[in-house]
Parts: sequence; structure tokens; C-alpha cells
Amino acid sequence: MLTEQRKQAILALLAQEGQVFSGELSQRYDVSEDTIRRDLRELAAEGKLQRVHGGALPASRAAAGFAERVPIESASKRALAAGAARMIAPGQVVLLDGGTTALTLARLLPADLNATVVTHSPNVAVALVDHPGIEVVLIGGKLYKHSIVSVGSAALEALAPIRADLFFMGVTGVHPSAGFSTGDLEEAYMKRALAAHAAETVVLASAEKLHTASRYRIGGLEMASAILVEADTDEALLAPLRNAGGNVVST
Repeated sequence: MLTEQRKQAILALLAQEGQVFSGELSQRYDVSEDTIRRDLRELAAEGKLQRVHGGALPASRAAAGFAERVPIESASKRALAAGAARMIAPGQVVLLDGGTTALTLARLLPADLNATVVTHSPNVAVALVDHPGIEVVLIGGKLYKHSIVSVGSAALEALAPIRADLFFMGVTGVHPSAGFSTGDLEEAYMKRALAAHAAETVVLASAEKLHTASRYRIGGLEMASAILVEADTDEALLAPLRNAGGNVVST
């Protein structure tokens, strides 16, 4: 089998099984583990999978830049955002992550809602300007342009006095064993810190993020009080998450 044929076979198996292991691939294709590791390394460099210890997981398709993601699956984002908006009660302090689904959530909040929204996303903050009853607290810091959010030590320090009721967290990967992940190290630290400052964390998980992984782990499924998914999400995608301890909630 030629190298390119083997790579395509690995990707097909990964899509079917949801995870591949270097040792098993070595035996299946009768090549050394070094050869398999090289294949996985090259496929990871092309963004086609995410390497983990001993093998690989499907790569998230949700790692594109903010501008590229805005028009993608708007109906999906709107369904998730609407479900999230219904979880917010008057008077609550809510932490709102960056990302396109969070931006849609901000735009869907009722005009008469009285609440406090704390966010490190300038886009989310601006979207709430015309909500007279919502007090907006914008966390500053170094701007991560890929996702248009503040990160870094200044942003982490600004979180110190915040005690929120809910944190709506965006991720690029949700996986039964790999947990929640994202594509940037500083974003991973920021999301973890935001979760630590909220009584409950709700993960906004559209279908293309399920059973995928990105480079940096945020935490295990147990860090989320709820994983919010669309009502029509295939149960075959949800059952492994439930079996791994995730509290999956449909919109």
C-alpha cells in the first residue's frame, strides 16, 4: 500500500471508529509504528486529525477564524443560542465566552432582561449596547485576533472579583475521553479560569464539535454542569458522552 493510500485508509478508519491507535494501525497495515507516527504527524500538520498519546482523534472543523465561522451553520448556532438564552434568569451574573454562538446568544437575549453579563469578547459587549437592562462588564487584556477575545495575565487578573451564576463556554472539541478542547493555549487557560469563577458551566456544543478534539485541553466533561446540544442531534453521538459522565441537555 502506498503512503497516500494508507493515510486515506487511516482517515476512513478514524471517521468510522472515532479513535485510532498507533500499535493497531502498525499491525493492520504491516508497517512500523515509526511509519504510522510519521503518517499521523503529517496528517495532523494538514489539520485532518488531532494526535494524542498512542494514536489520534478526529480534528475539529470548528477551528477556523472568527470571520470564517460567522456565516457557518447559522441555524444550528441560533438553536443553541436560543436554548442558552432560556437558561438565564433575571438578576443573574452571566459569563459569556467569545465565539460566534456566544455572539448569537447575546443578540437573542430579551430586550427587557435585567442581568449582568461579563465577557472578554468585544463583539459580545457591543452586541449588548442596546439592552438597557443588561450591565456589561468587559474583561480587557491582550487581544487574540483569531477569536477576537482578550487573553493573557491581565485578563486573568481582571476575573479575580467575579462570582457568576452561569458561564456559557464555547469549545472546538467535545470528546468522551479527551474532554473539552480548543485550538489556542491561552484560550484554554482563559476558559478554565472563567469556569472557575462560575457556579455552573454550560458548554455550547454544535454537532460538528462532538467526538472531535483540538490541540489544547480545557478540562474533562465533569467540568460542565450541562453540555447543550441541538434537539435533533443523533443519539449515537450523544450516548458515548453520557456514558462518560457528561450531562447532555437538548435545546
